Amino acid sequence: MKLKIIAFLSAILLAVGFYFINNQQDEVVVAEHSSIAMNITQTDTMPDENYPLQKTEAEWKEILTDKEYRILRDRGTELPFVNEYNSNKREGIYVCGACGQKLYSSEHKYESGSGWPSFWQPLADSLVGEREDNSWFMTRTEIVCSNCGSHLGHVFDDGPQPTGLRYCMNSLAMDFIPNEEIQND
Repeated sequence: MKLKIIAFLSAILLAVGFYFINNQQDEVVVAEHSSIAMNITQTDTMPDENYPLQKTEAEWKEILTDKEYRILRDRGTELPFVNEYNSNKREGIYVCGACGQKLYSSEHKYESGSGWPSFWQPLADSLVGEREDNSWFMTRTEIVCSNCGSHLGHVFDDGPQPTGLRYCMNSLAMDFIPNEEIQND
């Protein structure tokens, strides 16, 4: 029991550290680029051509909150255990918080103990993309929305069967639509 408590507290401390370092990096990047940013017009920040939905970063900033932008566009991470969907048990689907593309079903959600909403598979493999992430002195597989390229979280190979995968997502990167609100397409 003591080891579980120590592991739990260690995970929280590590996540809090990542969160504060990530926020400090955001402030440093803004400070470093503020003089450059004044010389760039909104149309100069071109969208990523690898994704069907094309918006400039200025357009994303207009439609996302600061917290959503930090996660979805700046590839941030939210704190574990205190996010909106980690403990969500309602039936429905999770969609991209930036563009609304359907991503995950509550049928594939499980309690991973990581502190973030976790799924063992997306609704379809084509709905998410993967990118190599070499941040934080490690190599991970980043998961992005295949429609707009927004950062959702990471995938790990320590999940349950049948896939053995754990799609560890940020709540701020998604919106939840309960089954009773889903319209038949």
